Amino acid sequence: MQSNDIVIHTDGACKGNPGPGGWGAVIEQNGGQVKLSGSEPQTTNNRMEMTAVIKGLEAVDPSDKVLISSDSTYVINTMTKGSKRKANHDLWEQLDRLVGSRNVSWRWVRGHNGDRGNELADALATKEAGTAR
Repeated sequence: MQSNDIVIHTDGACKGNPGPGGWGAVIEQNGGQVKLSGSEPQTTNNRMEMTAVIKGLEAVDPSDKVLISSDSTYVINTMTKGSKRKANHDLWEQLDRLVGSRNVSWRWVRGHNGDRGNELADALATKEAGTAR
């Protein structure tokens, strides 16, 4: 990784779907790590997956090269394979604006399979989903 390369590990969680939800993003850059998380009282798992990516991208400089690492086939396939966008149009618009002219690449990882960054993002999201009110 070069000094401006960033990996953002993201995950979303929901207690019920829909239900209370949480998102987590772990930003790795220059050997350091920043953890971001949040919750919504009534949402869906897919909205939390998307929110994690949005919040992660909002937290980094638009000129940085970014790799989004996610276990969400919903997010990854929509952004890389042009899957149909049948719902969550407000979040897709935000995500499209944030990606815009940035240098963003996408990587799918199997969830709950030992990927350190994904496990940490999952823990943040799950904790937030449990405290959402």
